[in-house]
Amino acid sequence: MSQLFVPAGYRPLLSVKETEQAIVRIKDFFQLALSTELNLTRVTAPLFVPKGKGLNDDLNGVERPVHFPVKDMNEQELEIVHSLAKWKRVKVTEMGLPRGFGIYTDMNAIRADEELDNIHSLYVDQWDWEMALNETDRTIDFLRDVVRKIYRCLKRTEFFIYDNYSGIAPELPEEITFIHAEDLFAMYPGMTAKERETEICRKHGAVFIIGIGHALADGSLHDGRAPDYDDWITETGNGNRGLNGDLLVWNKVHGQALELSSMGIRVSPETLKEQLEYRGCPERAELWFHKTLLSGGLTLTIGGGIGQSRLCMFFLRKAHIGETQVSVWPDKMKDSCAQAGIPLL
Repeated sequence: MSQLFVPAGYRPLLSVKETEQAIVRIKDFFQLALSTELNLTRVTAPLFVPKGKGLNDDLNGVERPVHFPVKDMNEQELEIVHSLAKWKRVKVTEMGLPRGFGIYTDMNAIRADEELDNIHSLYVDQWDWEMALNETDRTIDFLRDVVRKIYRCLKRTEFFIYDNYSGIAPELPEEITFIHAEDLFAMYPGMTAKERETEICRKHGAVFIIGIGHALADGSLHDGRAPDYDDWITETGNGNRGLNGDLLVWNKVHGQALELSSMGIRVSPETLKEQLEYRGCPERAELWFHKTLLSGGLTLTIGGGIGQSRLCMFFLRKAHIGETQVSVWPDKMKDSCAQAGIPLL
């Protein structure tokens, strides 16, 4: 069910024209920073992939991909991507990239089952990236090191915006805070996962929550994660599991946490098999992507996605993601935004 939150007294800091110009500046600056920080080469990405090969991102396993038959290919079904979580790993393998080098791309997706609100849209645009690594890199320390590099890119971009738009002062803390989802659960008993995220981001400003996908102490999930890309089952000590996580920041406009990125060290053949069993879907092992991975045919990687519109929304202090991207919204939401002075593009 679509929802809209209208911040009290909200007024955009930039006009629509200034916003459009700032979006270009942010995207150009950030992707250059990201590519140089992580040694990433830009590649061209697909909008759709063949159905039935296991290449599409299954998200939480319940979202329906938009699909269509192709007349000139004997009515073969193709799917609009949800993200490129698995496609990128195939691409890194095909390119033969060595450890420490990778790719990034502009990913555009349609998520028809998304519940529309201030930060969720039918249209998804993000930088999808993937980097080759070795078996010895599959550690929490390596994950933290990559997260810090991405956070440095965020800090640089925030200063770049302030340097060009002096009315948008920097807010990000100097360092990002790491916490495991299990420890966060113990810290704020009785709260929902979203409430826990808000409290930890209110306290620290920028947080990376480790271990998204495995059950917590009470059997719940902090958030859903498909079993076939991120490794969320590997034991990392102190009873914790997971080599993945979400990067969140404190969104002062909403007074809530805002997720900007989801990323992780990808499954090995062993952990893929374990996670498929854990989720009760071992039959996926027969799909092309999974068979290739299980046979050792794919490079070990780390990767993730960084929301472009959300990034622009955060840095420009916007109330609605529709202020930084063009999408389709319910008439009631459009009318409410117009009345509240929220200019949807």
